[in-house]
Order: sequence, then C-alpha cells, then structure tokens
Amino acid sequence: MKEIDNDSKQLGSKNDLLSGGASSLPTLEVKHQQYLQAATSDNTRKTYRSAIRHFERWGGRLPTDSETLIRYLVEHAESLNTRTLEVRLTALSQWHRFQGFNDPVQDPTARKTLKGIGRTHGKPKKKAQALRLQDMVTMLTHLKQQAPSIKRTRDKALLLIAYFGGFRRSELVMIEVGHLSWESEGLIIELPKSKTDQEGKGMQRAIPYGNKTICPVTSLKEWLADSDITEGPVFRPVNRWGQLQPKAMSPGSINDLLKVIGKACGFDFVADLSSHSFRRGLATSSAREDVDFETIKKQGGWKSDTIVWEYIDEGQLFNDNVGHPLINRITSLLNDQS
Repeated sequence: MKEIDNDSKQLGSKNDLLSGGASSLPTLEVKHQQYLQAATSDNTRKTYRSAIRHFERWGGRLPTDSETLIRYLVEHAESLNTRTLEVRLTALSQWHRFQGFNDPVQDPTARKTLKGIGRTHGKPKKKAQALRLQDMVTMLTHLKQQAPSIKRTRDKALLLIAYFGGFRRSELVMIEVGHLSWESEGLIIELPKSKTDQEGKGMQRAIPYGNKTICPVTSLKEWLADSDITEGPVFRPVNRWGQLQPKAMSPGSINDLLKVIGKACGFDFVADLSSHSFRRGLATSSAREDVDFETIKKQGGWKSDTIVWEYIDEGQLFNDNVGHPLINRITSLLNDQS
C-alpha cells in the first residue's frame, strides 16, 4: 500500500528546483520530506492510514474510481457513522491528490450519495458531558475525604488546572515546569504548541489565585512541592505503590482518571465523561455566570466563534427561557382565581 501522506510522493523534477547543485540534492530532499511530514499531525496521519486500510480490507484498490467509492459508501451506510464516512472519504481524497491521480471523491454523484446517507442515517454528534460547578465541588470533596498521598495532591491540581485553564488532554500532559510563570496575580502557562497551533506560535493561559477554599494555583504549587518535581513534565503517573514516574501522563489516562473519580462520586453520566468535559464545563459554566463571549473564547483558546456560541447557548438554556415568565403568569392567574 502506498502511503497516504504528502511525504510519500516522489519529488521528481521538483528536485531540480530545490537544489543548488547535484551535491546538495540528497540533503535538500531529506529536508523536504521532513517538512512534508511535519505538515500533517501524527494523529491525522494515523487516522488517514487507518481509513485507507479499512477501504482495502473491504476490497477496494488504489487508485479507485467513483463507482467503487459509491459501492463502499452504500455498503457501510448503516454500519458506520456519517462523520466516520466523511473522514474515510477525506483520507481517500488526500491519497489520490498527492499521488497525482484523479480524485473520485469529487465526483458529484459520490458527494450526493454521502449527503443522502447523512440525511437518512445521520445522528447528532455525541458530546462529552459538561462538568458543572456542582460536579467540581463533588469531585473535590471526594478527593478531600481520601487519605493524604501524592496521588491525591496530583489529582486535585490536575482537576483544577484542567478546568480553569480549559486545557485539552494533549495540552495538559504537555505542560512542563519550564512552561510555568508565577506572577503576583496568579499563574501563566505558556505552551509552545497545541492542537490548534501546529505552527508552534505558542499559546498562553492565565489562571488567577483563588481563595482559602479553592485555588488552582496553590494546588499546583502543593503538587510540585510534594512530588519534588523541579523540571520536566508537571503531571506524571503515580503507580499502585504510590511511586512517581518520570514520564508524563498519557492523554488517554486523563479520561480514565476522570471516569474513576466520577464513578466514585456516583455520577450517572460517567459514560459521557472525557477530558473534553473540562472544556465544555468551563464554557457552559462561564456562560451561566454571564461571562462575556470574548473572555470565554480566550480562556479556552477556541478558534471557532461558532463552537463558543454553541457552548454559551447550552449554558444559558435556562437563563433566558420563555418558561419563566409564562409559569409566573399562570401562577398569578391561578392565585387570582383562588
């Protein structure tokens, strides 16, 4: 199977344009391949490769044509989510484009078939459960009741930093001591790269000091002090014997930790908990407290206004609800009749 990535395409005559002479050709080609490799994130590359393998296991051959593509769509219309099919088509489209073949995904009939599948079998995207402020209180109370340990200290700091920083799980495990700047007003965490900042322009999150009852900044200081972490990853695994590991926690372990705590707290939405629950919770809870749009967007590092407005609307479903005045009016009419 040919690789789907840009970096798999042969440079051909482009080498002549890149090179200043024959002796520099190998070096320039290697560098060019590295840049092509960097243009696609590892997660995207993995997803695309998986999509290509699925198509080939089904019986598809590359390059393919629109008729084969349509059969593939129809046969998987009921078994695969429409969004999954869209990703599969994107992967196939990328493969054909960067291998220099005609792209069958752009065929009008294929596109219309996918649209019809979406209208027939489409389902709302499953969303992570947003953590409300009361949920955070419940989890912090649960941790407070546990026996003192470095794991308890870590878990408390992780929950608070993840929530008030609006971090993605990949960003959370990426935080290192060198990214922390302690200011008189609180903490600034500066990451060199994130999911929406693949070019490495850098991103900042400011987390203010709290009070004696709850303070994410103080909690992080306590974790670093108790764990004796002075450099490297901030959030690290703690094994079953309470021993701190030198590497960073894996992104998947954030989900696992949240589900374990949620189950211990008796939440009935544990199945819908994930690391994204922190970000959704930050946005929706902020909206309920009438925090303005720009402030919410900035803290979560969202690029899309549409996504932020969706969170705000979700958080304010009961704030500006027609039910309130109508219920009050009916109550008043009933009182007048009594």
